[in-house]
This record gives sequence, C-alpha cells and structure tokens, in this order.
Amino acid sequence: MNVFEIISGVILILASLVIILLVMTQDSKGNGLSGAIAGGENMMNEGRMRTKDVVLAKYTKIAAIVFFVVTLVVSAVSIYVK
Repeated sequence: MNVFEIISGVILILASLVIILLVMTQDSKGNGLSGAIAGGENMMNEGRMRTKDVVLAKYTKIAAIVFFVVTLVVSAVSIYVK
C-alpha cells in the first residue's frame, strides 16, 4: 500500500461520513406513503430561499461529487499503476 492509496482511502472515509451526517440532518421533503395515497396537497412554496435544507443539500452534492471523483481516480490509478 502506497501513500496515495492511504490518503485517498482517508478522503473516501471522510467524504462518506460527511454525506451520512448531512443527509441525517436534513428534514424529509415528502409525506411518505400517506402523502402518495392522499395526493400530497401540502406543497412547499419556499422557492429558492437560503434555508438550512438548501445549504445542506448543496453541501451534500459537493461531498457526493468529491466521493465520486476520488473513487474514479483511485480506480484509474490502481488499474494503470502496478
């Protein structure tokens, strides 16, 4: 195991923990199964306001992109460097 694999493994673990924490802190957006059956007449009209959920969703997307890119880079390097 070289230094690159160790650093990338740590980054992947940190990114996955950040994604888990961010997703757990977000409020649910739907009414679940009862909302699907009843029609869900409670539509959110918050628009593009900077609420806590919008910021958390933005950071969740960034963490997911970091996770995806690091995974692709590690896979590509492990294939070509032996």
